[in-house]
This record gives sequence, structure tokens and C-alpha cells, in this order.
Amino acid sequence: MASTGMQIFGFVLALLGIMGATVATLLPNWKVSADVGSNIITAISQMQGLWMDCTWYSTGMFSCTLKYSVLSLPAYLQTARTTMVLCCVLAAMGLCLASLGLKCTRWGGGRRSKRHAAIASGACFVAAGFLCLVPASWFTNEVITNFLDSSVPERNKFEPGGAVYVAFVSAGFLFMGGCIFCISCSGKRHGPQDLTGYSLQDYV
Repeated sequence: MASTGMQIFGFVLALLGIMGATVATLLPNWKVSADVGSNIITAISQMQGLWMDCTWYSTGMFSCTLKYSVLSLPAYLQTARTTMVLCCVLAAMGLCLASLGLKCTRWGGGRRSKRHAAIASGACFVAAGFLCLVPASWFTNEVITNFLDSSVPERNKFEPGGAVYVAFVSAGFLFMGGCIFCISCSGKRHGPQDLTGYSLQDYV
């Protein structure tokens, strides 16, 4: 029962992780600049994300522009796009395997099959967490390096936005969920290794 509770807890953490990673991928505020001007039509905030750039004005209006050209983007932004999408796909595969490996469910085969599915889902969650952590770390490093560069004008300096923090938290959830799934199946097994071969004889 304890391992079943751990698996459910890990499943919830992984579910929160994939939801957070998806939201972070779509949010336009990976980096934010706050520049208050004296003119009423001056932009007071600029946000840049993986897929679009948005500008807020002091009048309360905003405009967003999609990034259509992939080749014109810097390397860290292209990498962030690719790894975040792979993170979401891999985490979704992990959730499917986790639903088969949960001990409280009736589908997924016998005990041995469930154990293998749970370990595979844990590996998917850990890999997805790593894929989510890499772009968030690289993106943050680029933003901070650019911010500390004295040759960059003040108006072109940005700070890490909320999407970066969401990505970091999501990576932590995926890491914890994956580790819990792997640990819940790494204990010593008692009795037969696989009871599926005896299930039909028990009912004859």
C-alpha cells in the first residue's frame, strides 16, 4: 500500500510537471523588460517568448508578433523550442506508461509488466525533466549575460520572465515524479516474480 501511495503521489507530481511545461512552452514572457517612458504612447513592457513577442503600452493596449522564421532565431532560442516540445511529448508518453504501471489499476498486465511500465515511465519523467531544465538554464544564462553586458543599451536589456520560473518548477516536478516511480519499483520482490502464468490455474 505504501508503494501504491508513492506511485499516486509521483503520478500527480508528473501530471503537474507536464501541465507546467506545456504552459511554459506557450507563454510569451520568457524574458521581460520594463521601460517606463515619458510619452503616453511609449511601450512600458516588452515580453519575448519562444513563439511570439508581445509589447504592452501605457494606454493599456498590447500587440503580439509571431516568430515565423526559425533560421533567424538565435541558437539558444531554437534549442529551447526543440527541447520544450520534446519534454512535453516525452512526459505525455510517461503518463501513458504510468497509467499502465500503477499498482492500483487493473490494466497493464501482470505484476512484472506493471513493474517494467512503471520503471519506463519514471525514466521518461526524468528525461523530460532534464529536457525542461536545459532550455530554462540556458535561456536564463543568456538573459543574465546580456543584462550584465555594459555594451548593451538599457532599453535592450531583459530580465527572466515568469515562464522561466514555471519551467524550473515543472522540471523539478518531473524529476521528483520520475524518481518516485523508479524507487517504488526498486524494492525487493517477494514470492513469484510473475504471477500471470498461475492466474489461469488458480481459477480452474
